[in-house]
Amino acid sequence: MLSEVVYSFSERMLRGRQGLGMLAADLLVINARIWTGNPVKPYAEAIAIKGELILAVGSKGEVDAFRGPDTQVLDAAGHLVLPGFNDNHTHFMLGGFRLLSLELRGCKSRDEFVHAIACRAGQVPKGSWITGGGWNNDQWQQPVMPAKEWIDGVTPNIPVYLTRSDLHIAFANNAALRLAGIDRNTVSPMGGVIEVDPDTGEPTGILKDTAMKLVEQCIPAPSKQQYDMALLAAMEHAGRLGITSVQDITAWRDWQDWEAFVRFRNQDKLTVRITARTQITEWEKQVKLLEEGFGNDIWLRAGGVKGFVDGSLGSGTALMCEPFTDMPLHSGLLADQMYPEGIMFERILAADKAGLPVSVHAIGDKANQLLLDIFAAVIQENGVRDRRFRIEHAQHLLPEDIGRMARLGVLASVQPAHVYEDGCWAGKRLGDKRCQTTYAFRSLLDAGVAVSFGTDWPVVPLNPFMGIYTAVTRQTQDGLHPNGWVPGQKLQISECLRAYTGGSAYAEFSEHIKGRLNPGMLADLIMVSQDVLAVYPEEIPQTRVLWTIAGGRLVYQE
Repeated sequence: MLSEVVYSFSERMLRGRQGLGMLAADLLVINARIWTGNPVKPYAEAIAIKGELILAVGSKGEVDAFRGPDTQVLDAAGHLVLPGFNDNHTHFMLGGFRLLSLELRGCKSRDEFVHAIACRAGQVPKGSWITGGGWNNDQWQQPVMPAKEWIDGVTPNIPVYLTRSDLHIAFANNAALRLAGIDRNTVSPMGGVIEVDPDTGEPTGILKDTAMKLVEQCIPAPSKQQYDMALLAAMEHAGRLGITSVQDITAWRDWQDWEAFVRFRNQDKLTVRITARTQITEWEKQVKLLEEGFGNDIWLRAGGVKGFVDGSLGSGTALMCEPFTDMPLHSGLLADQMYPEGIMFERILAADKAGLPVSVHAIGDKANQLLLDIFAAVIQENGVRDRRFRIEHAQHLLPEDIGRMARLGVLASVQPAHVYEDGCWAGKRLGDKRCQTTYAFRSLLDAGVAVSFGTDWPVVPLNPFMGIYTAVTRQTQDGLHPNGWVPGQKLQISECLRAYTGGSAYAEFSEHIKGRLNPGMLADLIMVSQDVLAVYPEEIPQTRVLWTIAGGRLVYQE
């Protein structure tokens, strides 16, 4: 196990101290207000680091005993120091590619959307695609879905494929649909939708869930150099935001994401620790990775498998027990991984029997209910152990299923920044009653469910402080909820910090080496511009990371 590897290393260091006298630290951080994440010793003022591990945490006098002639000293000048953030859910390579492609998150109208695409069309080389995304029609002045006719005039021979912010809808122009062979006669695949114009029967350019793959398989695969550029961009972005670990949804593109991670690990170029979760449909490959030693590497780990039960609320494919309030004829879709009936149970049963951690995407209340049924059946079949089944997102829950999660020991892997955007319109889709247990962070914690935080980047920005702000205030982007959207689900700042550090470490079975600033644990820590535990909640988003240390190395400095 990973924790055993680090424990063995720290034991050797401690024996060295006993046999050779006090070890000299490589780095001291002094004059800091350190939030350790340890409830027994929550605060300190200095920290000593040797190699990748923490030697000591305490007062300046206590830690100064580890100063040697070559020890580097960082004076925090009273700033807050925190454990490095551990994002529980990223699409890390996709986020890196997004940083290098067309970003549409800032578009507020059809005109801005079309203008951004037209500008990019004048820049791309002949034969290239326009890819990117981040658009969200629910945030536009007129929240209608885009249609291919909007841009076909400015991209007649350039295929365009742009994902919506939730990654469950894509927009393709006529050139892209033509390459994919999609026309009025194409049938929507299982678990997906090809939207058509009700008057003409022609595809509009909107593809949902599995229908997206019809175009994605036509996009030329990036080169190794492009993968490396995207990974480098993603790591630099994470460093600026104080993220030292990510739990990634990996291997969406024929395992090339994983291969890029391995290249960087072999060259000692990783500055973010990556726990990679590969698709449950290929769970046997994850077993092979563990046999190759990727279960105990402190920088790159094979950390389990990931599945899907349904889609997303924004696309109308989240599976609900009752129809959507604003779409009374629809109640969502099961993901294609749920077919044929019973296959998800069989895959989870097999992966769990092989000892793999299992996490599954579930958005709608029916999807979460079905998934808990499957988890309960697997536990019954394979026996009770510390397996830490995870529900990714767990966004919309039946009240009775919150307690059931706690009883089954199922973890809630949530991404609070979704509230900031979804809270603007989710009430219209769900109605007031269902919203009371939507993004139910307070109810989950109070019920005894282990909660971890992340972002789902690039679905929402990678900035942890935006998620913390949203969980504390329940504010939405439209500013229409001054007391917060569903205010009964607010959390305290300290609870958010724990969820983003120790909570995420627990979710990946690494709580013995990550998530707290204790002697013998990994030296992953950050210094920030203001004390987020003391400022007014509305000031939290202005927090900047001044430096980030990962594995005892300074990987970012403002």
